[in-house]
Amino acid sequence: MHTAYTYDPTHVGHVHANHPEKPQRAHLAFNTLERDGILGTLACLDPVPNPEAAITRVHPQDYYDLLRETQKRAPFLFGFDTYVTPESFGIAERGVGALLSLTDAVADGAVDNGFALVRPPGHHARPFEAMGFCFFATVAIAVQHARAVQGAERVLVVDFDVHHGNGTQEVFYDDPNVLVVSSHQYPFYPGTGALQETGEGRGVGATLNLPLPPNVGDAGILELYRRTVLPTADRFKPDMVFVSAGFDAHHLDPLGETALSIRGFADLVLLCMEIADQHCDDRLVCALEGGYHVDVVAHSVLTTLRLLQDPHAPTSDPFGAPSSTTTDDLSTLIGNVRDLHGLG
Repeated sequence: MHTAYTYDPTHVGHVHANHPEKPQRAHLAFNTLERDGILGTLACLDPVPNPEAAITRVHPQDYYDLLRETQKRAPFLFGFDTYVTPESFGIAERGVGALLSLTDAVADGAVDNGFALVRPPGHHARPFEAMGFCFFATVAIAVQHARAVQGAERVLVVDFDVHHGNGTQEVFYDDPNVLVVSSHQYPFYPGTGALQETGEGRGVGATLNLPLPPNVGDAGILELYRRTVLPTADRFKPDMVFVSAGFDAHHLDPLGETALSIRGFADLVLLCMEIADQHCDDRLVCALEGGYHVDVVAHSVLTTLRLLQDPHAPTSDPFGAPSSTTTDDLSTLIGNVRDLHGLG
């Protein structure tokens, strides 16, 4: 089997009344995959147990220990938005283990690619701070695991969540060997992700931020990716690709205003697959980040897994595109990105 998935049903223990980051995000998606029948064609992977060593490559041991102690004091909030239940630490840790399992399978060549249907999300978690519904910087942890254990040397991370992945960026901001690409509505939570944030020290140029106006739509974002992300990836030449797949840029999502459709997400997944095919023998790992319209998330995950198996597969989209998009022409943004990053 060439495509794998991983899913931990215990995630339902991480729940808070009326919070948008709720179990239905992943549970309904899994049920949709079951009804479709696609699960029988995929490799199913169990989480790697005891991922503490991988986690502490990104988060200090003191932070890991602090989160583990929260089990004794729950329920409470980190900041204003990141709730903790007695089960949250273990669930977040198993989510990391699930993504590590998929990372190993792809790096070892057991599968070409796959999707980790995990929650809570991870891309806002800073090395010392839980925030934005996130506890562990899940994708960043998997990237460091791929480098330390699997020998990956140059890793590309593409994040198309509607919110900037500030945690992922912070982990790799001075690292020239991890190219972090983020398209996101801007200005918007968490307030980071300006075009001029390109890295520091030896990492200057290895952070590519694509700050979007509202209502950019499918055609706009695909043109932006083709004219900025593709040439940057071609120059970087990754040997593994990770996708932070947030589906809150959809036009029905209650937290975003970017006006994409599931077809728009499909185009971005196909572009990432194109990069993986061109540079790293199809090695592509996807992980769920945001997305708060649960039916949209379900059909987006199904569509992503279909495409990972077959790039000609149909999308599963009962919602369609928005009636109109009103964004300004993106040619100025494209030109600014190309100038700033020396793309000619």
